Amino acid sequence: MESKPTHEQAQLHLQVYEMRREPRLRQARDWFFKNYFADTMEDAMRIAAPGTEGGAFVMMVFGYWEQACALLNYGLLHEDLFFETSGEFYGVWDRVKPTIQQGRKQWSNTQFLAHLEKAANRYETWIEKRSPGHLAAMHNMMKQFRAQIAKATA
Repeated sequence: MESKPTHEQAQLHLQVYEMRREPRLRQARDWFFKNYFADTMEDAMRIAAPGTEGGAFVMMVFGYWEQACALLNYGLLHEDLFFETSGEFYGVWDRVKPTIQQGRKQWSNTQFLAHLEKAANRYETWIEKRSPGHLAAMHNMMKQFRAQIAKATA
């Protein structure tokens, strides 16, 4: 997108950001990035089963970013502005990506986190044009972080 954000897009962007600052969502986001490392649906259910606090946190994070990405995908948010200032959504996608197909099948919902996926796919192209190697560096950092967490909890 080569245009500047409209005033309305900027206003909505700020409203979406303000929602991120809500204390319970902030707590859920912190929990998610410290705890949600699932390679299979069995892992996901062990870490964040429905009816548990972890399950509630995961669904808050998924719901928030799915909604924000839906606004982006429908053109209500400015893509460059969103990608420049909201990279966390990609971290969420990166965590859920190994289990998304299993989850969609398990819940018979092919649209589960489809807006998040669509935005993440566009972001990969966008960031690699602007900062080649960023995604590889981020994935490497996340692997190191996961190893540190595993070591600390062993």
